[in-house]
Amino acid sequence: MTIDEQASVQAPVVFRYLDARQFLGDYYRYKKATSRAFSYRAFSRKAGLGSPNYLKLFVDGQRNLSAEMAGRFGTAAGLEGSAHTYFVDLVAFTQARTTDDKASAYERLLRFREHRAVHRIDIAYGQYHREWYIPAIRELAFCDDFEANAEWIASRMQPPIRPRQAQQALDLLIELQMLQEDDAGRWRPADTLLTTGPEVKGLHYVQYHRTMIGRALAALDDLPPADRDITSVTIAVPREGIALLKERLSNVRRELLDLSTESPCPERVVQVNLQLFPLTRADPSGDET
Repeated sequence: MTIDEQASVQAPVVFRYLDARQFLGDYYRYKKATSRAFSYRAFSRKAGLGSPNYLKLFVDGQRNLSAEMAGRFGTAAGLEGSAHTYFVDLVAFTQARTTDDKASAYERLLRFREHRAVHRIDIAYGQYHREWYIPAIRELAFCDDFEANAEWIASRMQPPIRPRQAQQALDLLIELQMLQEDDAGRWRPADTLLTTGPEVKGLHYVQYHRTMIGRALAALDDLPPADRDITSVTIAVPREGIALLKERLSNVRRELLDLSTESPCPERVVQVNLQLFPLTRADPSGDET
């Protein structure tokens, strides 16, 4: 590689990453492209490791790192200060197995100003799914009498929210371009597709469903039967029954979306939760294939 070619290769910036394995994989490729002396063995020596292929095993997902080992890897990758601390937290986020652990690790990543600057849309996306009333306000904007006024919106929510919360929700929806001003000066929902990294998208979806399930629980006490319908059924199905039921529920969701689209004068926002989950294992040995 010529000097000009080496200069054109950019070193990976750890704050741009939401996956520690991907960062170290890119770091390895960058070092190989810019230094003939670099190798897995050379990295292991810097990290104080006897195994020459520990880096490769981690990048390939075959090994995990303890917090102490993550610190050594960060040092071997030349990270210092906040970049080193971020990398250790990034390893914890990458390796988290439960939703709660992943959410806790993600909150630690949000402490870093450099991360917030790069992942602004990811953070906004998470805020959109964190509060039940934000998606509801977007749907409320389909109503003809909708007013982009915090006091008006707050009073329409059930249960009511504070005007400050309504204003923050409005600001977020406008920032995400999910509400746009039309020629008449009215704020209307826009067909905006939010995109975010797969590492956090699943986390945001889980947070959203948890929030809405919580609203369903509250509705049992807060709403009269005429305003809610919360029922369930417990049934036995064959092995292929899960896939068939999921297909049926998918069809129901599409029908509900069509019904909402065809409604000429929407007046109220409702939440419909469709929940399907097994209560027994298909095979006591754990083999469900």
